[in-house]
Amino acid sequence: MKIRLTSVFVDDQAEALRFYTEILGFVKKHDVPVGGEHRWLTVVSPTEPGGTELLLEPAGHPAVKPYRDALAADGIPSHQFAVEDVRAEYERLRGLGVVFTQEPLEAGPITTAVLDDTCGNLIQIATQPE
Repeated sequence: MKIRLTSVFVDDQAEALRFYTEILGFVKKHDVPVGGEHRWLTVVSPTEPGGTELLLEPAGHPAVKPYRDALAADGIPSHQFAVEDVRAEYERLRGLGVVFTQEPLEAGPITTAVLDDTCGNLIQIATQPE
């Protein structure tokens, strides 16, 4: 068994696609209309185009807002993305105007930082030893 797809709820799919590709550096894999204004919209890592897809899923279900609001209020990220160097990625993203709710923090061998994805989520970036 392996993870093929996971999703992140987003307020606006077009804005999410822009942020996740132009700012974070993912690449679009699928963009299929599914009725009305919504799309089956996925992104992948440019270094693993056949790897796990991230579905930019519309946040329209009534349970999504209270769930995301509770996570944000407690400062809990909804997802974690691996990066080679958290401090370098933090500086690169800050230079692009990304807002961080947690600056790089070392916790033993792991370094993390938390950013606001502008689409309703806090995302943690992390560097872990191999």
